Amino acid sequence: MANVKAAIPKGTRDFGPAVMIKRNYIFDTIKKVFKKYGYQEIQTPTMENLDTLTGKYGDEGDQLIFKILNSGNYMLKAESLKQNGDELSSKKLLPIISEKALRYDLTVPFARYVVMHQQEITSPFKRFQIQPVWRADRPQKGRYREFYQCDADVVGSDSLLNEAEFVCIYDEALSQLGLKDFTIKINNRKILSGIAELIGKPYKIVDLTVAIDKLDKIGLEGVEKELLEKGFATADLEILKPVILLAGTNDEKLNSLKSILSKSIIGLAGIDEINKVLNYLKGFTLNRAKVELDLTLARGLNYYTGCIFEVKTNEATMGSIGGGGRYDDLTGMFGKEGLAGVGISFGADRIYDVLEELNLFPSTTTESTKVLICVFGENEESFAIPILNKLRQANINAELFPFGAKMKKQMQYANDKSIPYVVIIGGDEMESGLLSLKTMESGEQVKIGIEELVGKLS
Repeated sequence: MANVKAAIPKGTRDFGPAVMIKRNYIFDTIKKVFKKYGYQEIQTPTMENLDTLTGKYGDEGDQLIFKILNSGNYMLKAESLKQNGDELSSKKLLPIISEKALRYDLTVPFARYVVMHQQEITSPFKRFQIQPVWRADRPQKGRYREFYQCDADVVGSDSLLNEAEFVCIYDEALSQLGLKDFTIKINNRKILSGIAELIGKPYKIVDLTVAIDKLDKIGLEGVEKELLEKGFATADLEILKPVILLAGTNDEKLNSLKSILSKSIIGLAGIDEINKVLNYLKGFTLNRAKVELDLTLARGLNYYTGCIFEVKTNEATMGSIGGGGRYDDLTGMFGKEGLAGVGISFGADRIYDVLEELNLFPSTTTESTKVLICVFGENEESFAIPILNKLRQANINAELFPFGAKMKKQMQYANDKSIPYVVIIGGDEMESGLLSLKTMESGEQVKIGIEELVGKLS
């Protein structure tokens, strides 16, 4: 057998035990909050039919979908096309060689799930999903080809209470993860449509939102340059600039907007929706989140139709760690029109990096095993097995180091795995029935009975 270099594809990662403990700490915390607010977990397949995914993310997004080659000799069909004189363009070849693809996100598969299972689900349907997705993007720092999304969505309800509760979910989950200073930015696509109407170019809403969404990355000059290149006039920018740079409290911004967009029906509708969300929030207790109306927030996905969100930490240099928004007809692409929905996503990988940078992972997340039993000989190993069984019956994570290694190596194993307690069994312990329990952090060692040991570690 030929030697193969041990490697993984670019843009993917291995996660060792220590990393997995921390990642699961994030996932478990978020899951617990989702469930608290009535959301139920679903999972969808790793692969979807290619036609389920294509056409949902724009031309650029379609290029980033990982296609799966059909099994069998698919090239025979391709060759028959060539023999018939057809030009073998990639567009004609693709359906022949690939009918399935890895999912690009969790939202489109969720829309497909809702349509397929509409007779089984309760409306409004509140679901959460934590699974990996794949994108054939160029790998770079913080951007991977395989990564996890943590999504929550509710469909079948147009109530703005859902938006307010998503703010609460972000606040509660991130506070429980230890973040102390973060901002939940909120805007409304209807307000952005109203701004496009204000400058007389409603048909350029996509170009407008794509540009102003980059304000914090490329600055005002960069936004103005991009808009001019997209066909906006200098006069348009003079109208736009004071709007997107509005300062003050949320109420002050909304009052100014009411005057500025007084002739835009859709703009006023967006202002009213933001007002309702903020009024709902007055009835809830937020822990640490700052809620800020940000008129430059646009979100890149064009299926958003109402309120949109983005979450940023103020404690570390990092892009958004969450985002989402309302979409009024996402399931229409699968033939079920008019089903309102709203959803959010947590950026688990970025949250991991923030918690690591701020040293916010609790020390207990480094433990997998609570106690290691170390033995001096084969007889001691036999003596230890019933003790090991009793510890596990009491739901205590316990290991027995197999006989054959020196005590120094056994202790090193406990240190390497951050195991807080070690039970040492030799001839004296077997004779007296009192075990030697060592606390690894302090080095303290005491004699203890089996029942007392179970009580102490439970």
